Amino acid sequence: MQIVVTGAVNALVLSSMYILVALGFALLLSIAGILNFAHGAIYMVGGYICYQFAVGFGLNLWLSLLVSVLIVGLLGLLLEKFCFRAFFGDMVNSIIMSVALIIILETTVNVTVGVYIRSIPQFASGIIRSGAISISAERIVTLIIGGILLLLFTLFIKKAKIGLEMLAISQDPVGAVLQGINIHSICALAFFMGCGLAAVAGCLMGAVFGLSPFMGDFILVKAIQLVILGGIGSTFGILVAGLIIGSIDATLPLFVTGAVTDVVGFGVIVVLLLLRPQGLFGRREP
Repeated sequence: MQIVVTGAVNALVLSSMYILVALGFALLLSIAGILNFAHGAIYMVGGYICYQFAVGFGLNLWLSLLVSVLIVGLLGLLLEKFCFRAFFGDMVNSIIMSVALIIILETTVNVTVGVYIRSIPQFASGIIRSGAISISAERIVTLIIGGILLLLFTLFIKKAKIGLEMLAISQDPVGAVLQGINIHSICALAFFMGCGLAAVAGCLMGAVFGLSPFMGDFILVKAIQLVILGGIGSTFGILVAGLIIGSIDATLPLFVTGAVTDVVGFGVIVVLLLLRPQGLFGRREP
């Protein structure tokens, strides 16, 4: 029972973090038509900023998390205005720009901080016990924060006026402009939200698994997997895909090596895409 419960918690923790990053990645793809491959590097930067404020400056850990999210969100605004705005809907040039940003961000962290793995202090210490079952409080807190943010994001997109404007732009940019929606303002907000979500995930995962300058490469692959598997433009699809991939990544390493786990994850995606090329909940183009 201990193994089952621990595995389930680990699966939900990984799934929630994968989904947070994938939602930000998908948001920019749907609204601005931008494949921001630098999203994983932004996730990494968020974790290192939190570490610097918490460990380097001795700031309260939760306040460091908030500061990291705000700084990375503001970085997203700068990236939207100065790096990606000129490439709205231009997939090729946006990819070139994002690759350049990956090199700049990873090299900067690598040179200034070093390649050694660092760890953010735990947001919650101790073990939660219930009978014979014991679970790390850190993972429970990570799961709760991830779940709350996912719920708030979903409600924002479905219920808030700005969220509905985002949906309108993703479905028909020209029609949205004709309705008086300011695309540049909405794109800027999307960058702020997407980068902020990535920063939260980077901080929480940095406390659980540690930090490295190239940790964003792994999470970027997972985000792309979720977007493809769930179906481009489908928030619910990303949630379901996150649960599938997170469960695979948390469960299979108990029985096989990490390389086999990656192969199985990609195999599941390939098989499902052969059956549904548009993804689990994506719409087939007419």
